[in-house]
Amino acid sequence: MTDASPAEIKDRLRREALARRDGLDPAFRKRASLAICETILALPDLSTRRVVGAYWPLRSEVDPRPLLAALDARGQAVALSQVVHPTLDWRLWRPGDVLVRGGFGVREPGPDAPGCFPDALLVPLAAFDRRGGRIGYGKGHFDRSIAALTHLHPVLAIGIAFALQEIVAVPLEPHDRRLDLVVTEREIIRTG
Repeated sequence: MTDASPAEIKDRLRREALARRDGLDPAFRKRASLAICETILALPDLSTRRVVGAYWPLRSEVDPRPLLAALDARGQAVALSQVVHPTLDWRLWRPGDVLVRGGFGVREPGPDAPGCFPDALLVPLAAFDRRGGRIGYGKGHFDRSIAALTHLHPVLAIGIAFALQEIVAVPLEPHDRRLDLVVTEREIIRTG
């Protein structure tokens, strides 16, 4: 019997975590998403950031749209990810802007939206641990984006998840980037 590689372990943990998340009651997901958005909006760490990079929700992810609108209303620029495999580009977005269907079915700004370099990221995930380890969707887009942006300026990486997505330990690989914070409907986890 051979030991499983970190990538194989992550695949299994990802499937299990996504099944738990998908199993949440939609009404609970909506309430929990709103609570998470309110908590993140109140973070002093985020209030001084110039451009906040985020994602448009898919399937059963935490829905950050109320937070994005609130950030815009308080004068912070919001950028949405645009999949340009194998990386992410960041394009400015404002409520009401038209989004197009991009890579992997993600809704994103069109190519004419101005590009930017966020100094904070709201990061979706499948699973997380208390050390800031994150299992995403297996393509490495956010890990590469955190690494690239960190070469330009300090980046605050905030994982957004439901509490039941927590696992004991994420098997880390050399390309993985840790999160600074994880915010769930129950708590703020400072990983540093």
